[in-house]
Amino acid sequence: MKFATGADQAVGFGLVGFSLLLFTYYTIWVIVLPFVDGDHVIHSYFLPREYSVILPGVAALILLLFVGTFIGVVTWKNRKPKKVD
Repeated sequence: MKFATGADQAVGFGLVGFSLLLFTYYTIWVIVLPFVDGDHVIHSYFLPREYSVILPGVAALILLLFVGTFIGVVTWKNRKPKKVD
């Protein structure tokens, strides 16, 4: 059995920490802020509400682009030439 190295664990913890931070920020931005007065100081730490829909949509499009490109490249490389009789 092969265990993860220290560098792999550090990268993993970093990714998990970043994901938790992003999830917390987005949750507060979308769920909590609509119930806070518009002139409260906490609104200065967040983008306008329109971006809460635009940014995940753009991220989803970029993800689909990368996944589609990856599948296309793998399919292209695994093509077998047709045999000519």
